[in-house]
Amino acid sequence: MTALPLHLYGNPVSAPPAESAQPDAERALVREAQNGSEAAFATLVHTHMRRAYAVARAICATHEDAEDAVQDGFLHAYRALERFRPEQAFAAWLNRIVANAALDIGRRRKVRDADSLPETLSVPQFDPSERSELRGRLGMALEVLPNRQRSVLVLHDVEGYTHGEIGTMLGIPEGTARSDLHHARASLRERLRDLWSER
Repeated sequence: MTALPLHLYGNPVSAPPAESAQPDAERALVREAQNGSEAAFATLVHTHMRRAYAVARAICATHEDAEDAVQDGFLHAYRALERFRPEQAFAAWLNRIVANAALDIGRRRKVRDADSLPETLSVPQFDPSERSELRGRLGMALEVLPNRQRSVLVLHDVEGYTHGEIGTMLGIPEGTARSDLHHARASLRERLRDLWSER
């Protein structure tokens, strides 16, 4: 995998936090980056890194895969900047690229791990701080959801994206995102039913 120039991951002097970035200022940064300014692209990376990781982590099974997806996504965005249109929202454009990179990594991993899936399910790995029964059961229930359903569920219920935004990121109709969310929630309720029945 080809990495972005290392200095693009640094903290540019004038990098604004994501929540304070103004659309006009961001459009100006995009134009500068399209004209070859690596400093402008570094600022865009700094501004959107956290949200891009959240998108990737919602789709990828591991932290490492999510980091790879973010790097792949930013690299692809860097190479495709000349195709970005000013009337688009940069964050939405970038998040779709990152989501696609995460889905690609997930598909490749699914092929590699197909034979070891039963073992993975029978011996789940959790952080020491996440050993409660509820967290463990929830993790396993999420793990066995189809990739797209899990992605839609986490992007909607955890990250707060709308059905339309999720559809754009994953390249699916908004109605499909709604349907995937419904089926994912139903599956979780079924798998975790005994936890609620004990209350």
